[in-house]
Amino acid sequence: LAKKNGQLANRFGVVVNIITEDGGKAIVEGNERVLRARLSDAKFFWEQDCEHRLDSRLNKLEERVFQNELGTVRDKVDRIVKCSAFIADYVPGAGKTEVARAALLCKADLSTGMVGEFPDLQGTMGRYYALHDKEQDSVAEAIADHYSPQGPSDVCPTAPVSVVTALADKLDSLVGFFAIDAKPTGSKDPYAMRRAALGVIRLILENKLRLPLMPAFKRFLGAYRNMGHVDSSNLAESLMDFFADRLKSHLRDRGVRHDHVSAVFSLGGEDDLVRLLAHVGSLAKFLRSDDGANLLVAYRRSANIVLIEEKKDGTTYDGEVVVEDLGAVEAGALLESIESADILVQQALDKEDFAAAIVALATLRKPVDIFFDKVTVNTNIPSQRLARLRLLTRIVSVMGRVADFSKIEGSKTA
Repeated sequence: LAKKNGQLANRFGVVVNIITEDGGKAIVEGNERVLRARLSDAKFFWEQDCEHRLDSRLNKLEERVFQNELGTVRDKVDRIVKCSAFIADYVPGAGKTEVARAALLCKADLSTGMVGEFPDLQGTMGRYYALHDKEQDSVAEAIADHYSPQGPSDVCPTAPVSVVTALADKLDSLVGFFAIDAKPTGSKDPYAMRRAALGVIRLILENKLRLPLMPAFKRFLGAYRNMGHVDSSNLAESLMDFFADRLKSHLRDRGVRHDHVSAVFSLGGEDDLVRLLAHVGSLAKFLRSDDGANLLVAYRRSANIVLIEEKKDGTTYDGEVVVEDLGAVEAGALLESIESADILVQQALDKEDFAAAIVALATLRKPVDIFFDKVTVNTNIPSQRLARLRLLTRIVSVMGRVADFSKIEGSKTA
């Protein structure tokens, strides 16, 4: 039990499902005896452990196996220390000195008598021992917090040093287990990789960190390779796919449609989760509007026509549109609108202004509607048909800069 200020209270609770003649007095006394003995043990371990500083226990971590193929806990600590400096560059307020110290000591309490007797206190006791050793408060808090968050409802660290240490610990485990092909399969997840990935996602999104995941994955993979443990190609890409699935699951619980996330992820090259979430938000807002709904219909129609004709003709229609061959004022007007929108979309994306990119796409709705109302694509004039099919391909291409609209549910091409 804890007081309102978070400090431990000298009280405990016991739940029983029987009615006793003495009002539970004997049960309380029995539990008090058990608790008194456990507290006596804890006092003994505390006094014994305090005779040695945390940093003097690091060599003991060499005796603890992290995973047979991935080395010892000390190996893991060394990787966390090495890679946490990279992560710290993306966490405002995370001092490199404090980060390095927290990374070095984050697992040291595993070698204490207290944690050996009470394993659930790992991290928590590390904090108390660090404070006893006069380590900085930020370092002590990071030792306690670096296992968090351990689930969707667990409190997510926000202190800069804690955030860096928590990210480094989880990323190290994810990269390592993926590298030895111990990734989750179906309902099996023996190393809690899904929980670790969710932890990384929450740490990044809730702290609004612009941490690029691909370089982070490669940093840890490099640390593993330097130790001679792994040598895996395409690991970063495999991890990114795993994170995409975890992100969809996490955002679905927040009311975000999974197909919207897929539409942005499918563009490729996106490993900034904060930017991706902003992109998804703008896309979702657009698709809820009349312009978005109608333009999505136009996208589907354009993509379907092009796909059918390419399959039938055994060729592609992604070449340059010859204006003179379009043969209709409405087609020429649409081409001008597409070229203008293309420039505006690219400028907006370069500035990470996804709302502006969406606004640029919305300008296509009217000329696209007019084109389909007034113009026949498959005419009997080969050059005209070619130009108009290429025009439809341009619609798909320009819209495809903002999102892969084929991933939106109901927009599958024929």
